[in-house]
Amino acid sequence: MPGYKGHVAGALAVTGAALGGAYWLGVYRPEPKTMAVLAVLAVLGALFPDVDTSSKGRHIYYGAALVADVVLILKNQYRYAALLGFCALLPAIGSHRGWTHTWWAGLIIPSPVILVPMMLLHMPWPGLVPYYVAAVLGYYSHLLLDGQFT
Repeated sequence: MPGYKGHVAGALAVTGAALGGAYWLGVYRPEPKTMAVLAVLAVLGALFPDVDTSSKGRHIYYGAALVADVVLILKNQYRYAALLGFCALLPAIGSHRGWTHTWWAGLIIPSPVILVPMMLLHMPWPGLVPYYVAAVLGYYSHLLLDGQFT
């Protein structure tokens, strides 16, 4: 099984291919800044399935969750802070290659990419779809490299 560098490379390859195809077909032509954000989301999606182990992905996610929780608490957003804390605990309830390595988790885990901007910033969902797709592609690239679809 690949380490985090292999998963990062896999996410970038799959998402780059999808983005290149969409660009070539004229379906979606984002600006370079947006492409960079899509690449970051794909990498984060690819690293998430291993948050249940001592991994680079775990350090990235829990570091970001800690910072986000502190910001929410300082802004008196206790309900969101509690929800984030609850969600951060979920990977700990399964074993490695448990629920975080399922096809359905690859669809559900990236959903905050659409839901959070919709709920907190009142952004329309159609403009958020490419970001969600990038996260899902990254997640699924991880599962593919781990042999979950064989």
